[in-house]
Amino acid sequence: MDLFAPSHLLLLLLIVLVIFGPSKLGDIGGALGRAIRDFKRATSEPDPEPKRAAESSAVEQKTEKAS
Repeated sequence: MDLFAPSHLLLLLLIVLVIFGPSKLGDIGGALGRAIRDFKRATSEPDPEPKRAAESSAVEQKTEKAS
């Protein structure tokens, strides 16, 4: 009684295909791929907050000196 037997996966794919249709299934797959790619990119990039904080403090220091 394997949960992910090939026959179960094939039946699940058939049901999803009937519900959404072939064109909508391609759109869903593309959107899912973009979401995963964006998530991976966001998790691999360094946090921009420390850079913004440093830039804003530098701007504040410049304005204080100018006053």
